[in-house]
Amino acid sequence: MSDLRNARMAGDETIETPFGSLELEHTFPNDESSAVLFDQFDLQRAAQAYLWALPLVGFATWRDRAMETFGAKDVGDFVVYDSLREKRGIVTANLTTPYIINFTNLSDGPVLIDYPAGPTAGGVLDFWQRPVVDLGLTGPDQGEGGGYVVLGPGHDAAPFADSGRFVAHAQTANVFIAFRVLTQDPSLMAAAKAGLKVSRAGSDPVPVQFIEGVDREWSATPDRGLRFWEVLAAVLDEEPVREVDKGFMAMLEPLGIAKGRTFEPDERQRRILAEAAALGELYVRNLQVNPRYTTPYWPATHWYKLIDFELEQETDTILQLDQRATLFYEAVTTTKGMAHPTPGAGQAYLTAKRDSAGRLLRADRSYRLHVSAPVPVAQFWSLSLYSENTRRPYDNGGTDIRSVSLDSRDEQLQFNEDGSIDLYIGPTAPDGARTNWMQTVAEDGWFVYFRLYAPSQPFFDKSWALPDFHPL
Repeated sequence: MSDLRNARMAGDETIETPFGSLELEHTFPNDESSAVLFDQFDLQRAAQAYLWALPLVGFATWRDRAMETFGAKDVGDFVVYDSLREKRGIVTANLTTPYIINFTNLSDGPVLIDYPAGPTAGGVLDFWQRPVVDLGLTGPDQGEGGGYVVLGPGHDAAPFADSGRFVAHAQTANVFIAFRVLTQDPSLMAAAKAGLKVSRAGSDPVPVQFIEGVDREWSATPDRGLRFWEVLAAVLDEEPVREVDKGFMAMLEPLGIAKGRTFEPDERQRRILAEAAALGELYVRNLQVNPRYTTPYWPATHWYKLIDFELEQETDTILQLDQRATLFYEAVTTTKGMAHPTPGAGQAYLTAKRDSAGRLLRADRSYRLHVSAPVPVAQFWSLSLYSENTRRPYDNGGTDIRSVSLDSRDEQLQFNEDGSIDLYIGPTAPDGARTNWMQTVAEDGWFVYFRLYAPSQPFFDKSWALPDFHPL
């Protein structure tokens, strides 16, 4: 008997492996060992494919659930996510400004967007959650508004060369169109909505329908188990296969997921896929708290930059699989303004999963975060609380947004005399600081995003920093 490191791989041999003993007979795996090897082969491949598939399944799940919950199904249907219950369905939703969001399929032709002027942040993304073009302050219109044309796979840009529109080309048939108004002025929100128009190329603009006030609980968190793979198989059939993805398509084919083929897994495939979804989720949760591909944004802290990879999700040599899996397990969407803010423009996102002693944050313990003044932002900052189990805004029984998100525009916050502020997270409110507190419950593990809107130079040169959460 030998272990893998010392296996002769010849003759009659018993080899001890992490998944049991394997038998070679005259150098070949016998039938029993062959079955074990194929199961492990497919399990390991599928667990890696889970990481690869996260951005695609995340968007497909959101699109399908938005259609079910809000009835958003046409080119001009934009859902306005404003209330806590509406936003609590979105994975790590921003809770400080309303979202205005549409999912569109380009298979029937390019889409024209007349985009409004004003202080907005938005973009068009493909279904791998890669930016196609930013809209608003960080887009080519730079907040002045303008016309865009979004082309899909195989579409010709030539007819739009002299259209006066900004031309963007998506590599997927499905796209995501979204923006936020970065102000609480209702007149600017009204103007932005009035100025938005959408149409198919060659057709008159369709009336934009803003679906508002639905205020229902719902969930865009991808399902676990076999349902994850059912969603993946369906959306892969809608999309072209990119060169960079062919290896993963090869890994999934023995498990019944192939373009143009009905997904009808047998009992063995169903078992392996269910196990692989759980194993893949464990892999990515480990990456969340131990992101070995990067270092904390501020030395000697546990704060990490949220989007720490190229917007194309690849370099000259690698597909940034671990980096993007970490993000798209716990979040959705990337734009140039989110990933590459510049002084006075865009947004910076920071996240933490450990306290000042390096211990994982817990729902049954209380913590203080001291935010020194002045926070380097031209607009505002926010601290939002999320559930690790769902990755959606934390459900602590609160009914208003400030129960899970505190921001610098909140008049109820209590600041210190020097302008700094102490924020609290835990199961019970600290004496005299209830308005600066967000509650955790039971065993629902949590994490936060600290967002800086229009960060200024001290954030970039790191002369200003966030300390770690201090356990109380």
